[in-house]
Amino acid sequence: MEGMGVAEEYYQQGNEARKRGQWHEAINCYIKAIELDPDSPAVEAKRMLDDIYAFYCKDMYNP
Repeated sequence: MEGMGVAEEYYQQGNEARKRGQWHEAINCYIKAIELDPDSPAVEAKRMLDDIYAFYCKDMYNP
């Protein structure tokens, strides 16, 4: 249960970073949350950011 509380904190930190436009920081927070709680809402949040990156930053994925 301890990990889930920490996972929630990382998820919230990721949300705050995303609101500031710090997507890389947000993804890192979401990844940590997912590692601690594979059922975290961070899974869907990270998927959304991955989709945004794939759309806007094609060069990152296709050098």
